Order: sequence, then C-alpha cells, then structure tokens
Amino acid sequence: MDLLIQELEWEKDNMSNEDIKIVNIPSEKFEFVNSGDKIHDTKFETKPIGYFKDALIRFCKNKASVVAFIIIIFIVLFALIVPITTPKSKATVMDTYYKKNAPRNVFLKETLGIMGGTKNLEQNERALILELAKGVGAEFNVNTDTITIGESMNSYYQPVTKYSYGGENSLGVNSKAFYNVKIDNYLSVGFEYIAIEQSKYREILEWEEETGLKVLYPLIAENEYCIDPTDANYWYKSTSKGVPVSTAKGKDVRLEFSEDLVLEDNYLRDKEGNLVYYRYSGGGDANTAMYYVRVLYYNYYRYMHGFEPNYFLGTDSQGYDLAYRMATGIRLSLILAVVVSAINLVLGALIGAVEGYYGGLTDLIIERIKDVLSGVPFIILATLFQLHLAKQVGPLLSLIFAFVVTGWLSTSARVRTQFYRFKNQEYVMAARTLGAKDSRIMWKHIFPNTLGTLITSSVLVIPGVISSESMLSYLGIATLGDAKTTSLGTLLSEASKLWTDHPHLMIAPAVVLSLLMICFNLFGNGLRDAFNPTLRGSEE
Repeated sequence: MDLLIQELEWEKDNMSNEDIKIVNIPSEKFEFVNSGDKIHDTKFETKPIGYFKDALIRFCKNKASVVAFIIIIFIVLFALIVPITTPKSKATVMDTYYKKNAPRNVFLKETLGIMGGTKNLEQNERALILELAKGVGAEFNVNTDTITIGESMNSYYQPVTKYSYGGENSLGVNSKAFYNVKIDNYLSVGFEYIAIEQSKYREILEWEEETGLKVLYPLIAENEYCIDPTDANYWYKSTSKGVPVSTAKGKDVRLEFSEDLVLEDNYLRDKEGNLVYYRYSGGGDANTAMYYVRVLYYNYYRYMHGFEPNYFLGTDSQGYDLAYRMATGIRLSLILAVVVSAINLVLGALIGAVEGYYGGLTDLIIERIKDVLSGVPFIILATLFQLHLAKQVGPLLSLIFAFVVTGWLSTSARVRTQFYRFKNQEYVMAARTLGAKDSRIMWKHIFPNTLGTLITSSVLVIPGVISSESMLSYLGIATLGDAKTTSLGTLLSEASKLWTDHPHLMIAPAVVLSLLMICFNLFGNGLRDAFNPTLRGSEE
C-alpha cells in the first residue's frame, strides 16, 4: 500500500501542467452513459440478401452472360413471333417459282434500296433482251403501242434493275459481248402458262377490275417466230436463235439492241384479229371447264395470297419462307433440348441421390449399369432408333429416347458426388438423430445443396442437344423436316449443295445455330458462377 502511495506521489510530481488540468476536471462534468436504458441489438438498415438474390446480383455482374441471355431471348422471341405473324398461305405453301431466292422486302427496296431480292449475272445480248422483254411485256396494253426497252426500265415489273456493258468474252475464234446485269429474282419469273377452271378465270377478271392490276395476258402464237412454245416469256418475234426480228416491212429484219428497241409481239389472234387470252383444255360444265392461260406470275401470286412476295430471309431450296422455316427449326430444337434436359435432370437426380445416399451394394450395382450404358456410342444408338423405333412412335420421340438413354449419366454422377459430400455433415446427422426419415433427409436437407450444380449442368446440356440434333439432321440420320416444321440441321443439309450460288441458305441457319451454341454456353457459365456460394462477396 505504501508503495502504491509513493508511485502516485511520484506521478503527481512529474505531471505537466496540462496533465494537472485534466486531473482537476470538476466532477459535475462527468455523467453516466445510458443511465437507466436497456441496450439492444441495432436493427440493420439494409435488407437481407437471400441465396437467389445474391445469385442474381453475381450473374448481372457477368456482362458476357447477360449479353448471351439477351441474345437467347431475342432468338426465342423470333421463334415464337414469326410463326404467329406469318400468313398461313405463305407459311405452308411451297412456291417452286420462287425457290432459293434472296431476301426481299418491297418497302425496304423502295426506301433504302436494300433487300431487293436481286442477283448479279453476266449475260450475253440475247439473254439480256429476254430479261428486259419481261418488263416490256408486263406493260402491254391493247390501246397503246409497245414501249421501248429504255421506257421499260421505269416499269414496276422490270426484273432488270441495272445493266452495263462488260466487254467481250473470247471463245475460240469467236468473241461475244456480255453485260453485267442486276436482276430481281422474283420479277425474273415473268410469265407462266397455267391451267385453271373457268370459274377461277372469271374470279381473276373481277380481281383485275377491283385492283387495277393485270394478271391475264394474250397467248403466244406457235409459229416460226416462237423459239420455245413452252416458255411464256418469248412473246416477241425472234429467230430460232433468239434474235428479235421485225416483219413490218414484209420480210424478216433483225433488230439491233438499243434503248430505243421496240419488240414486235407474236401474240395469238383469232380470225377476226382479236387477241386470244385462253384456250379450252378440257372439262365439262361452265364451272369445271379448264382454261389454258398465260399469266404474269408476280400479279398471279398477289391474287392468290393477297400480298406481294416479301421474304425477309429469302426462300429455301424448296420454295418455303426461310424465316418461317428457321423459326420452326429453332422452336423444334429448343423444345427438344429443354425436354431432354428436364428428363435427364429428373432421372439423373433420382438415381444419383439413391446411389449417393445409400452407397454400398446399391451404389455398386448402379455404377456397373452406368458403365455399360456409357460404352454405347450415341450416334449408333440414334441411328438404330431412327431405323426401327421411329416407325412406331415417330422420328421426334425416337430421337428423344436416344438422348435420354445415356443423357442422364452425367447428371447422376454430379448428384452422387454431392450426396457423398454432404450426407455425413453435422446437420444431416442431427436430422437423423431427431428421427427424420431417409426421404426427408435426402430431399429436404441434402438435395438443395446440389441445386446450383444441377441448374448449371442442365443449362449446359441444351447446347449439346441442339448440336447433336443438328448433326444428325445434317447427316440425314434424323429426318425432322416436313411442310409444317423442320430443323436447323435439315436446312443446313439442304443448303450444303447450293450455298456457293445461294449463300443466304447457309448463312442464316448457320449464324443462328452458332449463336445458340455460344450463348447457351456463356449463359451456363454465368449461372455456374452465380450459384456458387463460395464466390459470395468475392467481387466486393
């Protein structure tokens, strides 16, 4: 005690003036903290973040995955909206006259000069005259003279949008002039011969009066000036080699090509000199009698369908609307992939949970069965199913069975691993001690911990199924195409023989298939990182 008093006195003697001031603070300046109050935990000002919200936050920080998800949404919307907005007559009708044609939209063609459905060709003089003659013939009017080649360039039905002299091609000792020509594929069809019923003939005449558009044109005389009686576009007089001639002076005079060239018609006329528009080709009464007529096919298409031939992505090798076929192909691929992924998820989760939880002999037997199934080549399995099972259940269900037979193996392996990891944890042992049944422990306590892995693996299964289905369709093993639907692989298979001359047939489905594969993989990677709880807070 004496020692403590001595230390205090020493400290007092050695204090500075400032220290002395602190020691001499008046007692009334002191007060108790929280006097009479109870101290409680302070309430958090921020809202708690749950597991899925935290996963969403992490997913949104992955820009590549977000962009991939947006692209997937656009592709899905395309697959849903296009079949709904496409008229039935355009969606399911195969128009062979317009097959393999490039994309065309009249509005964009007239306003921006794009999507005109055109192609660039090198043509000799006679072939160019034939193309130009289609536009001249479309402007035919009984009460007016035939227009010149130059005037026909302003015609709405002129297939030649641009042409220029390209030089001469040397072929042995001969040389021929050629022209660089830009042609509208849809107008290039020109005129066609068709057989229709008399009742339909009257309907076309009424439609012409209502719309002011001309569909029916005079027949062509089959004489020495008709180079090809089966081609409705040779309406002008020409030699056997296609050189246009004039007989106005009583003899055949070959006409030189120029913008002022006026072609002389070779239309069929009766004894009174009247133009003939149809020829009876069979039938009985006034309604069933068949007429053989010559039509401007572009306007005949408008009469049949009620709209002009507009194809946003062009037409496929058979004449179907490529945009509609692609939409149905995307829809088929996505439905197939989602169904297969869901079935494999359920089967894999059930089997993997059982063998992972019980282990022992159960695990051993199931693993040996999985070893046998994993050794079966998928392409052989799919081929056998398509050859035999498809006859009973159809090609689509047969393909689903082929994917499911071995598709659940990887999912079950993941679930099995997760169950082995968590089944001996303390909270599982506590639940077992409290009397919880095996089913409750499996699905209430252990299975939720595998959800992140399962969701990620299920999403990553989708691009694999799409790729495999496209491969099988491309190789011709699985035939999923018909008048109502098709697959991306079938479209690519059809385009593989034609893509050098018609690249749009290959480009559109290939780009969509590539985007689906890349975006689903990026989307799956984003989900994998988002559902990984070990990454929580790692970005902060």
